[in-house]
Amino acid sequence: MTTTGTTDPHTTADPYGTPNPYAAAPVRTLSITSFALGLASIVFSWTFLAPIAGLVLGILALGREPQGRTFAIWGIVLNAVMLAGILIGLLIAVVGFGVGLAFLPIHWAIPNL
Repeated sequence: MTTTGTTDPHTTADPYGTPNPYAAAPVRTLSITSFALGLASIVFSWTFLAPIAGLVLGILALGREPQGRTFAIWGIVLNAVMLAGILIGLLIAVVGFGVGLAFLPIHWAIPNL
């Protein structure tokens, strides 16, 4: 008696087995969070805390999440651009304030002159 189908697992047509359709996706939490904080800090003009947190998360993600390397790099770049913009703006404001003080009339600074 012959059968057309076999139940022996060693004689299946797929030698590598069937892929698991429910396999877990690679973890990219830190890198995506860094990227999202970078975008949000530029779009919503979040100035100091969000870019620092995004920069730290992006650096951590580079070492811990090899699958999220692209998101981590973009998060680092966006957060660094925002921090650099903040520092340049503060520098311009401080220099402008100093120049403004330098051009004040002296009798305003020292009363009874």
